[in-house]
Amino acid sequence: MASQPRKCPSASGTSSTSIGRGVSDMAKNPGLTRLQKRLDAIPRAVKQAVQPALKTSGDELAHRMRALAPEDTGALKGSIAVTAPGGTTPPYSQPGGSQTATENQVLVTAGNSKVRYPHLVEYGTANAEAQPYFWPAYRLTKKRITNCVSAWNKD
Repeated sequence: MASQPRKCPSASGTSSTSIGRGVSDMAKNPGLTRLQKRLDAIPRAVKQAVQPALKTSGDELAHRMRALAPEDTGALKGSIAVTAPGGTTPPYSQPGGSQTATENQVLVTAGNSKVRYPHLVEYGTANAEAQPYFWPAYRLTKKRITNCVSAWNKD
């Protein structure tokens, strides 16, 4: 029997804390290494069950980023992409360039090989005011994403 798609619960509040850490950070922090070992022990079925919530949350974040991004030619908005688990982000995307999403990760990026200036729009330059869209969208959406993924984990 096919189950009905679930909607994520609403949440309020914002947070500016980053949820991602690099491998080099893990090597420096034994607590992160222990956490990674615990995450690796989670059964594959559980990880796969949360993937729809991750994809839904990634799509929501990308939608909000597009809504906040300035529109000149539309290329910046068009470069905002959601990369599903196992997929690879576009070259030159921000933050971090081309990366492969792990099995329990959805990546939202801005930029590609033709649009290589998202960071300049976000932070500004000596001659152009900053027009933040990436991190404000993340901060506005983080609490909701966290609640959405938590709701899927409870079932």
